[in-house]
Amino acid sequence: MLNNDQSGLLGVVSMLKRWLDKLVASTCIAIVAAMTVLVTYQVVVRYLFNSPSAVSEVMSRYLFIWLVLIGSAYVFGLKEHMAISFVKEKFSAKAQVIVEMFIELTTVVFALAIMLVGGYNSAVRQMWQLDSALQIPMGAIYAAIPISGGLMVFYFLHNELQLFSRWKQLRSSTVN
Repeated sequence: MLNNDQSGLLGVVSMLKRWLDKLVASTCIAIVAAMTVLVTYQVVVRYLFNSPSAVSEVMSRYLFIWLVLIGSAYVFGLKEHMAISFVKEKFSAKAQVIVEMFIELTTVVFALAIMLVGGYNSAVRQMWQLDSALQIPMGAIYAAIPISGGLMVFYFLHNELQLFSRWKQLRSSTVN
């Protein structure tokens, strides 16, 4: 049975997060698989046939960029990113939640301002420029930045709802 927080907004957002986690993880797995095929193909044609493929090299480089950006948003959503928790652990439980909320807020400010807004503007400006090897718009490559920023904003909302729920529980347990 779900408690009040799990049946409300946090429950809905948690369900969306689970679906999004599966989608993002599958996307990252597909990118790694495609990169493996492309790099293997590149090695075979370069060393066996002495004819390097510029397309596979460029495509694997762009896929790596997408993998890093999408993967970093995914890791942020799982709360598996690097953190120095030594100072935070010196606070009380309620203060630790508040510090975590502040840290999440500073991260989302970066994601909104630089990645979402700046990345979107950059991607739109680069849509007219074509990559010389693949003949695709460079804006399609830059699109990984705002997509990653959008994922981070969603994960921020989920994390903040969880932290607020935990803070409410801690506050009510000290009042009673």
